[in-house]
Amino acid sequence: MLIMAAGEGTRMRSSLPKALHPVCGRPMVAWPVLAAYEAGAKEVAVIVSPERDLSPGLPNGTRTVVQPEPDGTGGAIRAAIDLVRGAETVVVIPGDHPLVSPELVTELLDAHARARAAATVMTLELENPSSYGRVVRDPTGEVERIVETKHPEEVAPEVLAIREISTSTFAFAGDALASALERLTNENPAGEYYLGDVLPLLRAEGLRVAAHTASDAAANLGVNTRADLALATTEARKRILHRHMLAGVTLIDPESTWIDADVELAPDATIEPGTSLRGRTSVGANSTVGPHSTLIDAHLGENVAVPHSYLVDCEVGDGCNIGPFAYLRPGTRLAAGAKAGTFVELKNSEIGEGAKVPHLAYVGDSEVGAGSNLGAGSITANYDGFSKNRTKIGERARIGVNTSFVAPVSVGDDAYTGAGAVIREDVPDGALGVSKVEQRNIEGFAERKAREHSQEPDGDDD
Repeated sequence: MLIMAAGEGTRMRSSLPKALHPVCGRPMVAWPVLAAYEAGAKEVAVIVSPERDLSPGLPNGTRTVVQPEPDGTGGAIRAAIDLVRGAETVVVIPGDHPLVSPELVTELLDAHARARAAATVMTLELENPSSYGRVVRDPTGEVERIVETKHPEEVAPEVLAIREISTSTFAFAGDALASALERLTNENPAGEYYLGDVLPLLRAEGLRVAAHTASDAAANLGVNTRADLALATTEARKRILHRHMLAGVTLIDPESTWIDADVELAPDATIEPGTSLRGRTSVGANSTVGPHSTLIDAHLGENVAVPHSYLVDCEVGDGCNIGPFAYLRPGTRLAAGAKAGTFVELKNSEIGEGAKVPHLAYVGDSEVGAGSNLGAGSITANYDGFSKNRTKIGERARIGVNTSFVAPVSVGDDAYTGAGAVIREDVPDGALGVSKVEQRNIEGFAERKAREHSQEPDGDDD
C-alpha cells in the first residue's frame, strides 16, 4: 500500500511537517499506515518530500519513497512506480486522511476484487462537494473520469453540480497502474499530475474502472489547516472513547475525558471527569483514574486509585493509592499496595510493597523497602550540584516527620529516624537516627522586635 505524504502543508503554518502533527497522540501519517497494516498489507510505503523527515512518525518496518518535486498526486505515485510494477494490488491512501480505517480499506479491497476492475475509487455523496474532485460516470453508470475542481472557473457547470466525489483513496491492479502512470501528463491549469487522470487511460485500454461508496463519511476527512486538524482530532477522540466504552470501560463524563489512540484500558476500569490519558498509558481492571488526573506513558495495575494527580513514564503496581495531588516522575516504580499520598513527588525511585509515602514529601533517586513509612516532610537531598546520588531505605523503616536524607546514604531494615533529623551517615538496622540541636529560648524577643519595628521609617513618600 502507498501512503501519499509528500505535500508541503503550507496552510498548517507550522515548522512541523503536516504529516507529523498528532491526532489523539499519534502522528497523523501513522493512522493510514497502521490502517493499512491492520487490513493485511504485506508492505507499506510512504511517499515523502526530500525536504521533510517523517521517520519519527512512522511505525517500524515502513519504508519511504521520495517524490523529487511537488508535482501532484500522480507525481507521487510515479515516484513509487518500481513498487507498483509487478504488484498484484496497490491501494493508495492520502497521508492526511487519518480516519481511513482498516475496515474501510478492507471494504475497498473486497469491492475491487468483486468488480474485477483495474481501478476502484472510493467515493462519497456530499450535499456540498466544494472543491473536491467530481466522479463523472458514463451513460451506463460506469466511472468515466475524475474532474479536479481546484479551478472551478475552468469546470463545466454540469460537472460542478455532481455530488459524488473522490476521496483520493484507490485500489489498482499493479501492472495496469504502472502502464498508465508512464503515459500520464500534466496538461491542466495546475500543471500537476493527477492520479485520477489514470482512469480514462485505463478505460481506453478496455479495462474496467469501478467505484465503491464508503460506508463512513470520515474517509474524506482530510487535514490541511489547524482547523481541519481539530475536527479530525475531535472525531477520532469520539471513536476512541466509544470503543473503550463498548469494551467495558466506564467513562463518567466522555465530554471531559481525553484518551490517546494507543492507550490500553482493561474492562471495569473507571475514568473520572477531567482526565487525560496520553501516549502508551495502560490502566488495569477495577482501577479508577481521576477526577482531573493526567497520565503520560504511565502503567497502572489492577485496583489502583489515582485522583487529582500527574503521572509520567512510571509503573504503579496492583492495589496502590496515588494522590490526591501527587506527581510521579519518570523512572518511578511502586510495588503492590504502596502509597504515594497528598502532595508527594517521586522521581526515579522504587517504592517497595506496602510502603507508604503518605504526604508532603519528595523522594528522588531512592529505594524504599517493603513496609516502610515516610513521615510528612521527608526529603531526599539527591543532587550535590554535579551528580544525582541515591538514598536507600530498608524494609519496615519508620521515618520521622521532616527528615532530610543527604545522599548518598542508607537506612537499614527496621530502623527509625527522629523528627527533624538530617541524616548524613548510614543508619544501621534497627537503630534510631537523630540529629538534635539544643533548643534555646530568648527572653523578651517579641518586645524587642516590636520596638525595633516602631523605630523604622514607614516608607511613604511625601
